[in-house]
Amino acid sequence: MENGKEISVVLADDHNLIRTGLRTLLEGEDGLRVIGEADDSAAAKKLAAGRRPDVLVLDLQMPGADPVADIRRLGEQAPGTAIVILTMKSDPRVARELLRAGASAYVLKQSAERKLSEAIRTAARGGSYVDPELGGAMAKLEADPLDVLSERERELLRLVALGYTNREIGERVYLSVRAIEVNRAKMMGKLGVESRPELVRFAIEHGVVDAEPGPDA
Repeated sequence: MENGKEISVVLADDHNLIRTGLRTLLEGEDGLRVIGEADDSAAAKKLAAGRRPDVLVLDLQMPGADPVADIRRLGEQAPGTAIVILTMKSDPRVARELLRAGASAYVLKQSAERKLSEAIRTAARGGSYVDPELGGAMAKLEADPLDVLSERERELLRLVALGYTNREIGERVYLSVRAIEVNRAKMMGKLGVESRPELVRFAIEHGVVDAEPGPDA
């Protein structure tokens, strides 16, 4: 459990056998609870928006899937739900693209038995996880620490560093204050910072804003 609370999980994969195996795997773990299953992209989005699980485990190749668009839409419809990609695709460029789009974790199906629960727990805490088999290749792609952020998170980082309040940011990017808070927490987890001042300092050190970011929010 995370802080004494069960982590709720929705599984989305078009193969019933795989979902059954994943449910069995996760239900054998303390603190994880599967609350729903989906077999296509539309059902996954509907289920995540309706039940608001802590984590959605999402297959890339379900019927009707557009992974980048789906992740962004889910970020709007269920901002408190972390997305863990579970896939056969061992391409670090695909992993980077989906993490930038807003996914919290990327796990290869062949590693699921050993790594999926760890990825789910990390994502539920607001952190970022990449399958160790992709670690070396990802490291070469991720020379810039900002590469772990999605486009939305980069814009959010810039606006936070400039001193805008959550309400002001929400008005600019058309999201609720709650969605801004959730996205900011997720971004801080990815960057390994724990406070707003640390976030501002990170933005300055990495050239996101100038050394004088403007008045405090």
